[in-house]
Amino acid sequence: LIANAIHYHSARRDNSFIKVSCAALPETLLEAELFGYEKGAFTGALKQKKGRFELANNGTLFLDEIGEISPAIQVKLLRVLQERQFERLGGTETLSVDVRIICATQRDLKKEVKNGMFREDLYYRLNVVPIHIPPLRERQEDILLIANNFIKKFSAQNNKHIEGISPEAKDMLINYPFPGNVRELEHAIERAVILGNDNYIQPKDLPDDIHKFYDDSTTLSAMVAYAEPLSKAIDHFEREYIIKALEESKGNKTAAAEKLGISRKTLWEKCKGHGLEKTAKVESH
Repeated sequence: LIANAIHYHSARRDNSFIKVSCAALPETLLEAELFGYEKGAFTGALKQKKGRFELANNGTLFLDEIGEISPAIQVKLLRVLQERQFERLGGTETLSVDVRIICATQRDLKKEVKNGMFREDLYYRLNVVPIHIPPLRERQEDILLIANNFIKKFSAQNNKHIEGISPEAKDMLINYPFPGNVRELEHAIERAVILGNDNYIQPKDLPDDIHKFYDDSTTLSAMVAYAEPLSKAIDHFEREYIIKALEESKGNKTAAAEKLGISRKTLWEKCKGHGLEKTAKVESH
């Protein structure tokens, strides 16, 4: 949403705004998606295809979850930032582009640089105007604003006429901690719009995870009664939530990460942080 706002309030607003989810594609597909390819570049490349950099020329390219890209793609991305040039996969022609790049990540890239997981030169190239966006649980006042934006988007896509959210559903959304952040809220609203048969989103239209959060009143009451520091309470909830997601996914890390609205790599790191490597049977790759 913020990347969209930056684009449409800039001098590039009349040109393309292209989004790429770096965590959703394996390295080879991501490289082809970003830089395009020539006919015959690899098996299945039956014709030339332009990449996202070309399609976003004179516009904006939004790279979501930039912290997930491989070292090889980091090198190619750095070259585009430095020289504004690249070649398609399997090609020899050097192409020039003028693209504004906006990136988002849930990872601490400074820490990634120190650990040798992210290039320092690329980090400083990207870190020109950093914007820290607190998680949804720390800005409850934004939840309904963002939810209404998604309602308009998915109503149009599904030919629905959803006018808003019922008071009961509003209360559930505002008080839910959204461990998967904005992506989880987006999925929740998309589901509600598709399933809803009323002019307003009702509690019954919201995902099971939100209902389970409220149904587990005993656990929540115990947490309040325990009166532990907020940071510990949040950590405790996140740990239990991850365990539940893994249990429901029968140990499938990809499925659990999707439920939580985070990347598989982020899930693994959170499991390590909560000491769940063995109990949750999550292995490293």
